[in-house]
Amino acid sequence: MTVTFFRSWMVALGLILTAMLWTAPQGALAQVTAFKQAVAEAAARDADIAAFYKASGYESLWTGRSGRERQRRVALFKALDQAGNHGLPAARYDAAGLQAKMKAAQTQRDRGLVEVEMSRTFLQFSRDLQTGVLVPSRVDRAIVRQVPYRDRTSYLVNFSKSSPSGFFKALAPKTMEYTALMKEKLRMERLLAKGGWGQQVPVSTLKPGQSGDAVAIMRNRLIAMGFLKRTNTQTYDTDVQAAVQQFQLAHGLTADGVAGQATIAEMNMSVQERLQSIIVAMERERWVNQERGRRHILVNIPDFTAKVVDNGKVTFETRSVVGANKDDRPTPEFSDVMEFMVINPSWYVPRSIVTKEYLPALKRNRNAVRHIEITDSRGRKVNRSAVNFNQYTARTFPFAMRQPPSKGNALGLVKFMFPNVHNIYLHDTPAKNLFGREVRAYSHGCVRLADPFDFAYALLAKQEANPQQYFQSVLATGRETRVDLKAPVPVHIIYRTAFTTPKGHTQYRRDIYGRDAKVWKALSNAGVALRAVQG
Repeated sequence: MTVTFFRSWMVALGLILTAMLWTAPQGALAQVTAFKQAVAEAAARDADIAAFYKASGYESLWTGRSGRERQRRVALFKALDQAGNHGLPAARYDAAGLQAKMKAAQTQRDRGLVEVEMSRTFLQFSRDLQTGVLVPSRVDRAIVRQVPYRDRTSYLVNFSKSSPSGFFKALAPKTMEYTALMKEKLRMERLLAKGGWGQQVPVSTLKPGQSGDAVAIMRNRLIAMGFLKRTNTQTYDTDVQAAVQQFQLAHGLTADGVAGQATIAEMNMSVQERLQSIIVAMERERWVNQERGRRHILVNIPDFTAKVVDNGKVTFETRSVVGANKDDRPTPEFSDVMEFMVINPSWYVPRSIVTKEYLPALKRNRNAVRHIEITDSRGRKVNRSAVNFNQYTARTFPFAMRQPPSKGNALGLVKFMFPNVHNIYLHDTPAKNLFGREVRAYSHGCVRLADPFDFAYALLAKQEANPQQYFQSVLATGRETRVDLKAPVPVHIIYRTAFTTPKGHTQYRRDIYGRDAKVWKALSNAGVALRAVQG
């Protein structure tokens, strides 16, 4: 602590105490006790805590003898005891150390210092449980989610006026997904205590009809995971094949019943690795702990799907293609609001694609990418033969590029707009073959839909008596047409490698961008640890 800072801090403390003295009612000067002085002194290091205690006259919230304060203490320590169940860094809150300090407090000053430390712990735990341990953008710059952080002082104010136990129950996300993930976490922790799923499959591939030890090991692992009923078969028979197919469906794999390299690799993932995915998913759920819209669109990047959700139920689902895992192409995570769709869209080529891909091609051959128009600053078509492309660099290239509406347009025949700084949207595509692939990360960042017309019908159903007829009539004109959504729809682009089905079963997907690995590392560094739970 520098001399200047120390002096400033002492002056501030003096002003606080002076204000307490001058504003005290007649005969109440005795209220300026060692306890209140200690609270003012300790709280001065945290502006939010200081503001709360100043407003309350430096009265105790936790450490007094009233029944109300005892209830608050009990509720706090009970909540801290449950921190591990939520995948939070329990050691960060040091509940045992805090209790020890309370027991050791002998003087009013000691009590004042413990009072503020309890408030500090309370604030840390409350924010961690409600909106997450981590700041998403610090983990990965493509996680650009706006976390709904609450004002820290409001936690203390609201808690002081609430049922203590009720306050803590209200902090964690109330979604069915969070509840199901937490239940699965506890189940997996019990499984971890029992040793997991047993021996890993010792070969890279197995096919129906094969027999032997490797098949028996795979059989045992499928039984332990709940995909196969108990059996003594040593052969990759039809029951085992059906179990493999169920496993593949639950892990986003091609459900052909053949245990190829990808299937064996997923099957050999440990309980610890799956548990990490669940804890990461719970942290991600806390990042979006807010109302998501009675109707909303949910795009899960690693699941390669886009869904329309109405009142908590999926009413439409389609496969998707997301950004490729290279350069600046991965699809970012964020939420926005879909306002309109464009039928027969033009594709206005992003500047990054123009300068990185098309300009080099035009320098080699001015007739390259002939299906794309070159336009000037006023949107007028430019004659290619009159341009010396070699004189321009990525920085000085003065033109834009546009692909007119057509079936071959890069955006297909419809795009769905939620204007955002990332220039990300959902759209059709002429490259239909990509939807048949297992891993579908090929775009420049936008999300391509396998069934864009049906997606449009689902959205228009809220405002058109015959949405299909309306859409097709606009499409038939061939003209670029904007269609506004009378009720804009929230869009949430998320990244979940572990998620649950409506029946409560957990599904897993591959960490295609490596983001979950980064989140887990950051959580681990913050003190989150795996645990094995008996019973």
